[in-house]
Amino acid sequence: MTNLQVDIGGLTLKNPVMTASGTFGYGHEFEKLIDLNQLGAIVVKGLSLKPAKGNPPPRIVETPCGMLNAIGLENVGIEAFEKNKLPFLEKLQTPVIINIYGKTVEEYAELAERADDIAGIAGIEVNISCPNVRTGGIAFGIAPESVREVVGAVRDRTRKTVMVKLSPNVTDITEIARSAEDAGADSLSLINTITGMAIDIQTRRPRLANITGGLSGPAIRPVALRMVWQAAQEVKIPVIGVGGIMCADDALEFLIAGAAAVQVGTANFVNPRATIDIINGIKEFMVEKKIADIGELVGTLKV
Repeated sequence: MTNLQVDIGGLTLKNPVMTASGTFGYGHEFEKLIDLNQLGAIVVKGLSLKPAKGNPPPRIVETPCGMLNAIGLENVGIEAFEKNKLPFLEKLQTPVIINIYGKTVEEYAELAERADDIAGIAGIEVNISCPNVRTGGIAFGIAPESVREVVGAVRDRTRKTVMVKLSPNVTDITEIARSAEDAGADSLSLINTITGMAIDIQTRRPRLANITGGLSGPAIRPVALRMVWQAAQEVKIPVIGVGGIMCADDALEFLIAGAAAVQVGTANFVNPRATIDIINGIKEFMVEKKIADIGELVGTLKV
């Protein structure tokens, strides 16, 4: 028998594998591809107070070992999500975590308050780090003071589990991690995408209409792993590893580095069954190594 159950700050998951926001839609897009009830949690794409159209196309560019995206957080808005998307998700046995973003502290606080009243939402992931919008996100994620302000505002408005998604585009990830913890975060997810760009040499124009976008995929995994290891040593709350996780071995690296759980993102585009394959792979590894509980793996890096 192997126990894959984990706690990510007051929210218990059947296993440590979640989807990463923005790569799994609202969940129903994958219902015919995988058994959604096998997932540890579903993190839906980012939600704002009002519907958002996002950036103009082209918005996605494939790169070596990954991709650039400048979607611009296109979404249906919290009201339409509750009315049209959540009823399907509520039928599942998998916790639903919403990812929220705002352009002001007040917008974050209002979203948290709205979510607090919705029974089908198990937790809130606060996006303070998105690098592909002109206002909002990145401004909050790069300074300890603004991190404390927005996380504190969210914490004051909800009793649900609060997860804060950190940006890698900072000088010291541990300083930002401590600020989020001090402000009341229950857990941290890191990293979000790394700011990058691509150029069409024939036209000499950017390949993204937004010029820059967020780099994700295997190319960023070593950076994500390093930052997760650093953050896990500095905070007492659970850390969730995100960034270029394509297979079970990748996920195991993050767990050994100190992550309590992981999120799978870009891999979903390559292999829609990636999350399930990773869950099964972790279980097989534990059986092979005679590890009874997933907690026996977390933070066991030998240095």
